Amino acid sequence: MTYPFELKSLNYPYDALEPYIDATTMELHHSKHLQTYVTTLNGALENHPELHGLTVEELIAKLDELPEAIRPVVRNHGGGVYNHNFFFDILKKDVPSPTTGPLLEAIVEAFGSFEKFKAEFKQAGLTQFGSGWAWLVTDANGKLSLLKTPNQDTEIPHGVKPVINVDVWEHAYYLKCQNRRPEYIDNFFSVVDWEKAEANYLKR
Repeated sequence: MTYPFELKSLNYPYDALEPYIDATTMELHHSKHLQTYVTTLNGALENHPELHGLTVEELIAKLDELPEAIRPVVRNHGGGVYNHNFFFDILKKDVPSPTTGPLLEAIVEAFGSFEKFKAEFKQAGLTQFGSGWAWLVTDANGKLSLLKTPNQDTEIPHGVKPVINVDVWEHAYYLKCQNRRPEYIDNFFSVVDWEKAEANYLKR
């Protein structure tokens, strides 16, 4: 996808993740918050036709080469588009946690067990101060690690590939969980599409 960027449709209705993530939050998160990032990014790029052929990933990767005036918008709103599209794509209810396969093997190697991974991932999300993201990422050799990014920063500058991420901005959970971020992250684990996560891991 290149300029003009469009709001990417979800693969499921807004109520598909109930009761773990409520329909109202999903609708506002997607149709309002993500739409704002898309609209603002397009506005920043409108008068820069030389950038219209770049994907959002390419724009973020080339951030230091962009005109100085639009760098903050691309970082924040381009990052918002990228992070949210990835996040929404790895959500699906009733996909069981992996019991075999390359991703599980890599998780056990990196964290000791799947339960220890979940605990460490949750802790990463809880300790991201303020707004931001927690990520499970892989390097080119298949080694997994955790990453935290503030605001709408992405994993792209770190030279790793994302497997899953969780949005810990308050707009992702406040209507249902209020200030209870731990509860939200626990709920998140009930709607991870582990089949998609495995595919993300394998395409590193």
